[in-house]
Amino acid sequence: MPDSRDPRHNAAWRAAQQWQERARQTRPGGPLGGLKLLFLWLLFGTMMIVAMVLGLFFLLIGWAMMPFLRHRMKKRMEQMRADQAEDVGGGVHYRETYYRESRRSGSHAHEQQVLEGDYEVRDDGRADRSRD
Repeated sequence: MPDSRDPRHNAAWRAAQQWQERARQTRPGGPLGGLKLLFLWLLFGTMMIVAMVLGLFFLLIGWAMMPFLRHRMKKRMEQMRADQAEDVGGGVHYRETYYRESRRSGSHAHEQQVLEGDYEVRDDGRADRSRD
């Protein structure tokens, strides 16, 4: 009668033995396996060095292009500001000129010049009514 405590009758023990056999068969043996491993390490190292050199090359190109890009963006912003100033300034200039020309016939004693246009302070009596 077979012994029930014998590990060879255990399913887990048999599966472990099969795994060990497969591992022994796939293990590289001899100098050919070591040569393959050395070749793979050299290939990987070479690829890392090439990637690092390319990265530094593109970084230097990017740094070299920064002043040109900054100059182009500055010109574009100046153009946008000039276009915006033309759009806004056209109507304001017309109104200021019209106001100045229409006020030339009157008195110039109370006239003030500010950035937005010319203004005159009128005393129309509203302040007197609010005091009562």
